[in-house]
Amino acid sequence: MAAVERLRLRSSTRTLRVEAEAVRIGADLLVFIWGGTRPHIGAVAAAQPRPSLADPAKTSATSSVLTYPGHKEDVVVKQAAEALAAALNTNVVVAAGVHWDGLDRRRLGTVIMHCREVTDKLIRRLKQAERRR
Repeated sequence: MAAVERLRLRSSTRTLRVEAEAVRIGADLLVFIWGGTRPHIGAVAAAQPRPSLADPAKTSATSSVLTYPGHKEDVVVKQAAEALAAALNTNVVVAAGVHWDGLDRRRLGTVIMHCREVTDKLIRRLKQAERRR
């Protein structure tokens, strides 16, 4: 396995696009999620895989989250980091910053859906890459 691998993808509707890039650093994974009119870093999460508390035969994850004041990406980074760590059984750091002015609840829900979709796509593509090795 190469020391560093990169994967970039997106999820979008006509007016709302979220992008993500994953970088393998050894066995660990660093992910950036961004989108909107002012991409930035609003929150960061670090997740580590662990046995599930409900079923120790399954893998889950524990995370720590840092959110900059006034930002709301904590939900996005926590969900993405834990999903990636559990699915890939590796340490993961996710940084995210998405911003569109004047989003109503429906469009905000669409943005969150796109963040989940890029996370799911990353999981699928990274698992495929692991199987090819």
